[in-house]
Order: sequence, then C-alpha cells, then structure tokens
Amino acid sequence: MWILYAFGSALFAGLTAVLAKCGIRKTDSTVTTAIRTIVVLIFSWLMVFIVGSQSQLSQIDAKTLLFLVLSGLATGASWLCYFHALQIGDINKVVPVDKSSTVLTILLAVIFLHESLSLTKGVGIVLIAIGTYLMIEKKQSTGAAKKGASWLLYAAGSAVFASLTSILGKIGISDVESNLGTAIRTGVVLVMSWVMVFVTGKQKEIKGISKKELCFICLSGLATGGSWLCYYKALHDGLASVVVPIDKLSILVTILFSYIVFHEKLSKKTAFGLFLTVDGTLLMLVK
Repeated sequence: MWILYAFGSALFAGLTAVLAKCGIRKTDSTVTTAIRTIVVLIFSWLMVFIVGSQSQLSQIDAKTLLFLVLSGLATGASWLCYFHALQIGDINKVVPVDKSSTVLTILLAVIFLHESLSLTKGVGIVLIAIGTYLMIEKKQSTGAAKKGASWLLYAAGSAVFASLTSILGKIGISDVESNLGTAIRTGVVLVMSWVMVFVTGKQKEIKGISKKELCFICLSGLATGGSWLCYYKALHDGLASVVVPIDKLSILVTILFSYIVFHEKLSKKTAFGLFLTVDGTLLMLVK
C-alpha cells in the first residue's frame, strides 16, 4: 500500500511544479513560497483532525520534535531555492536537477538508516545520475541565459536540502502519525518562509499579486499538501531508498505539462536522459 502512496506523491508533486510556475511569472518566488505554505498548513492540519491524530501531540518526545523541526527547516530552504530556480530558469531544466536529490538521499539512507543497497539499486543510482546530467545539459533559453548559471546553483541547493529533508523526516516521523508529523513540519516551514519575506522586505509585493496568479499559487499549495501527505505516509510505512525514487517520477508529469502549458520541448539528448532516469527509478523498485 505504501508504494501506492509514493506514486500518489509523484503525481501531486509533478502538478505542483507546473502550477507554481504559473503563479510566479510576475510574483516574487519568496512571497509565493510563503503564501503556498499557508494553504499547505491548513490542508495538513485538516487531515490531522480528520484522522484524529491531534491527541498524539502531547506524546511527541523531544528527539522526534527536534528532527521534525530540522526537517521543516531543510524543507523551507529547499522550497526557497527551488521556486527561485523555477522563476529564473526553464522548468524542464530545474526539475531534473532538483530530482537528483534521489541519489544523495539513497546514499544517506544507507549510511544513517542502515537500509540495504543491492547491485540492482546501485545500477539504478548510476542511471539516475547519468540521466540527470544529460537533462541538465539542455540548451538554455534566452531568459535563463540572462541569469547566467544562477538557476543551477539554486536548483542544486534545492536538491541538497531536499535530500536532508527526507532523511530527517524519516527519523522524525518514525514514532508519530505521518499526518501529524507533516503538519508540524509545515508550521516550521511557514515561520521560516514568512521570516524570509520580511527580512528581504518583500511583504509590500503581496498587494500587487493578481487574482490569476494567486489562484495558481493556492492550487500549487493544495497539490503540495496532497503530495506531502502521500509522501510521508509512504515514508512512514516504507523504505526511504524506494519511496524517494518513486516520488521523483513526478518529473514525467512535470515535463508533460510543461510541454502542454509552456511549450518547453525536449531535445533528443534530454529525452534520453529522461529515459535513463525513469529506468533507474524503476530499478530501485526491484527487491
């Protein structure tokens, strides 16, 4: 069952990137992240009360709470980097770099969570790494070229923090109901993102957000909430080294919709990289 939750996470995560891209064409990425987090927070706590896990709040020990907070901080940093990269770069270049966190997450899961790494999974890691590299090499568009390689730095930062999020989150939700753990983490992300808004002095831009972009920002928040709930349920019940690669299949959904909505096309080299990435991910499912 946890594998189905992992695939559900991939579907919602793929939609998140496209909806967010629509919402940050004119709106600052930091402001967008802060607004989206409000939607995710409401959605996640609603799920807590639906499943009735709010009674477990008083039972959370200091260690679990610490790792949930650290996971939330890593998530906030990953989001800030990711959505800024999306704002200044092509979606089908940024997403593959972000998804490269799979490789680092698997290695960290082996080291810190003592999960096994078979020869098949090792081959899968290599294919994912090569595929990601080929997709990064896609020729830059004019808009991205003006920003130099800054989109790549932000996307790489997103990947590093995302991998830390998965490991810290796995430890943090091991002794707590997954929906409750997600809600607590989201609260940390909310505080962090709004602190960044005020520190950078971008709170004045909120009034200038168009209704259309606000709608897309909120929809991306709902998609994120759905992705998180599925992801951490799968992470709670399954193996991090398997859940994370499945979640990264969201790249298929993202690239499909980026072609339909933004008319971003794949070169033969990028398409081959995508093929290797998907093959590597599927190999991770082999026991």
